[in-house]
Amino acid sequence: LVVGSVFGVGLSFFGNTLLRSLIGNDSLDPAVMAAALRYVRIRCLGMPAALVIGTAQSACLGMQDVKSPLYVLLAAAIINFCGDVIMVPNSNPWVGGAAGAAWATVFSQYGALIMFWRWMTTRPKVGVDKGKGLKLDLKKLGGIFGSKKHGNIIHEEDETKRVDVTQGIMELTGTSAEGRSRRKQFRAFLGSKNLLKGIRLQSSYESLHSAKEEQPASVKSSPKTRGFLADGKLTFRDYLSVSKIDAPTAKEFAPFVIPVTTTSIGRISGYIAMSHVASSTLGTFDMAAHQIIFSIFCCLTPIVDALSQVAQSFVPSIHGIKAKSEARANALRKTINNFRKVGACFGVLLVSLVSMIPLISRYFTSDPLVMQKVNGAIPGVALFLIVNGLMCAGEGSLLGQKDLVFLRNSYALFFFTVPAYMLRLKYRALAGLQTVGIGTMWAAFATYNVIRTMIWHARLAQLQRRTNREVQ
Repeated sequence: LVVGSVFGVGLSFFGNTLLRSLIGNDSLDPAVMAAALRYVRIRCLGMPAALVIGTAQSACLGMQDVKSPLYVLLAAAIINFCGDVIMVPNSNPWVGGAAGAAWATVFSQYGALIMFWRWMTTRPKVGVDKGKGLKLDLKKLGGIFGSKKHGNIIHEEDETKRVDVTQGIMELTGTSAEGRSRRKQFRAFLGSKNLLKGIRLQSSYESLHSAKEEQPASVKSSPKTRGFLADGKLTFRDYLSVSKIDAPTAKEFAPFVIPVTTTSIGRISGYIAMSHVASSTLGTFDMAAHQIIFSIFCCLTPIVDALSQVAQSFVPSIHGIKAKSEARANALRKTINNFRKVGACFGVLLVSLVSMIPLISRYFTSDPLVMQKVNGAIPGVALFLIVNGLMCAGEGSLLGQKDLVFLRNSYALFFFTVPAYMLRLKYRALAGLQTVGIGTMWAAFATYNVIRTMIWHARLAQLQRRTNREVQ
């Protein structure tokens, strides 16, 4: 929440400057610029929730709970859709249109935040109350065994029921006149239906409890993430307090900050550079086609992005084994190969979906020239996506083996080389040295992904050889 708030405030403050730098020219309609700036500043309000959602999702995947994030994000998507339907048609510039879409996304993010918080701070209700079947009988026994001096043996003000039976036993086993009424009451209780009912309920509970212990596989258990933070020590206010941050725990994460941050920035630098070239260089038809292609692309890439997160969850369980053995090396090799196979299958699936773009592009535009430009970008998009599953599998496996320095250095290199090549395309297009269209831009972007995929899997092969040498 703290980091998200800082980034949200910073992005809101520098939003105007960043938008103009991204657009790359001053010919933009002021009304469009104002709408874009409103959208960015509204989305900044959801930045704290977005970071918490990402953290919670990573925590769930780290504990190998893949279903909980799915349910939460599905509910958030429904909230987002309903918000779009309600708010986008509004004519108010701060409520409807692009601003309405931004508000819907912000509401869905905070909805997901609340759902994650409730899920992780609320323990599941467990079983049957052990004392439920005999509650009435214990009170009955309280009147029998209780001492007249001390009153009832069951003290209601205490959660733990305390019984004082010394005097009661003496009266029941003796022949004193003081215990005559107590002995009579006890004989009546032994012949009552309440005792038999209590014994049956207790016997039924014990049988059920025994059956559950004997067959644990048949009983559904809650995910490990359910109630993970329900220790009674953390409150919602603690999440907003910087002073509550555990310094020793934070130091354990310090070595990951720079590599992971560099990786994330390097990953998105290519998208930013491509958007800059598209907005500053391409013509109207190419821009329209790029918007269609990029929208379809954003719908397809999440299919394989999850492969990287799954690899980050399962590879560490094998790589983290301290004993260097041949079984560990073989298990690591088989696991990574399985992720490669899945990534390749996903690549074929994505290319088959891309091949359908000419059939569905008419639902995005009726202009034949725009559709022609869209079809010209299909080879580049297909080349990017056919290796994207392998790229995500390789990157997730490297992260699972904590090869952070290699990833940091690689993405630091990509951070400079990919934008530099994209800016070179912009320069050549503006100078009239090369005709740059949407197809050229996506072909360059696809080449970058192919190179990245080859580097990841070459590194994995190197790490596997090193692991094999350790056990020889």
